[in-house]
Amino acid sequence: MRKLFVFIALSLFMPRLFAADVAGVRLWTAPDHTRLVFDTTGPLEHKVFALAGPDRLVIDFEQAGVAAGFSGSEVHDEHVGAMRYAKRPDGGLRVVLDLHQAVRPKTFLLKPNASYGHRLVVDLYPVEATRAPRVAKSADDIQRARDVVVAVDAGHGGDDPGAAGKRFGTDEKQVTLEIAQRLKRLIDAQPGMRAVLTRNGDYFIPLRKRMALAREQRADLFVSIHADAFRDKRVRGSSVYVLSQRGASSEAARWLAEKENASDLVGGVSLDDKDDMLASVLLDLSQSATQHASLSAADKVYGELRRVGKIHGRRVQQAGFMVLKSPDVPSMLVETGFISNPDEERNLRDPDYQERLAKAIMSGVKRFFNDAPPPGTMLAERQRTTTKHVIAKGDTLSEIADRYQVSLGSLRRQNDIRSENLIRVGQVLVIPDT
Repeated sequence: MRKLFVFIALSLFMPRLFAADVAGVRLWTAPDHTRLVFDTTGPLEHKVFALAGPDRLVIDFEQAGVAAGFSGSEVHDEHVGAMRYAKRPDGGLRVVLDLHQAVRPKTFLLKPNASYGHRLVVDLYPVEATRAPRVAKSADDIQRARDVVVAVDAGHGGDDPGAAGKRFGTDEKQVTLEIAQRLKRLIDAQPGMRAVLTRNGDYFIPLRKRMALAREQRADLFVSIHADAFRDKRVRGSSVYVLSQRGASSEAARWLAEKENASDLVGGVSLDDKDDMLASVLLDLSQSATQHASLSAADKVYGELRRVGKIHGRRVQQAGFMVLKSPDVPSMLVETGFISNPDEERNLRDPDYQERLAKAIMSGVKRFFNDAPPPGTMLAERQRTTTKHVIAKGDTLSEIADRYQVSLGSLRRQNDIRSENLIRVGQVLVIPDT
């Protein structure tokens, strides 16, 4: 009888033993969607459905309560008007979002990490945006004498803080955004160059979306900004990555397997009317050219970063980072330093040091485009109509300046040369107008 009593008692309290509470909610507004993150004290089953007249989104948590101090009064933005909640008779919790317009929700659960516990993520996309047809970009859309476009990607964001410094508690997401914004201002100040940010605030963008944004902007180069971390706090130094061959191969297989990619232009060519063999060859050619350009650009940025501080690694490194996998946009990932190192964490927080990093990256990018300006850009047109000199054995900068009757300083500035020792045989110099 006693065993039966214990069994009945456990049965009565079992649902509550396995229940969890909703402890908090955070909202992040991105340009194209709103993200809500519900922090929970444990894993929770949930269902989501929409209601019209007026537009609302309902989230039902099974066997859930609310933790002390929970409030949704601050949850509102251009998509969400207000949030309210109530307990259900069956022991669940109902959360209702009042909406300004109909949305398409996307939800997923996240397990605990170093920064957060269990979470339910709810992404809200406007219905109008999801109905927009996909239109393949035509090479004819690109105007002559256009600006070179650099996509600058600030790593992490929103509920993904990235790595964190131990001394000051610095979040990687904030450092990367500040450096990215500085880099954009520097690039925009260069004649014939323009930068676009994948994010310009504290919100999260999926990795493939970052890559897609660069392609949508017809970027000529993609630069992703990060800050490294390691268990040994003595490790320090910046580094530059490009896509590994293995990463390129896996991405090629994905593009060829997924029909949704067929309408996209890869290297200015559509794959949708090509047989499998031809499509594979065209994709391989595009990727090979992209990887070659990526390494060339990364080498120049790597060289410039050496002037700022310690470099981690003896050369540009290769890895399978998702954001580097665009088949036709040269891409690199810059680790600006180890935020896990106390001295580098302090540096990464310093506006002056951030500016030095941004200037180094910009200088490398500028050198890359000066050497190989994309056809149809202002930089390419300028090179076509300007005087050039190919350095031969025995040439010196001062002799070249005298030959073309220009000042040595203007020749250095035009070609971003800081020392006579930096010139090499075969290098092409652009001769300034004055």
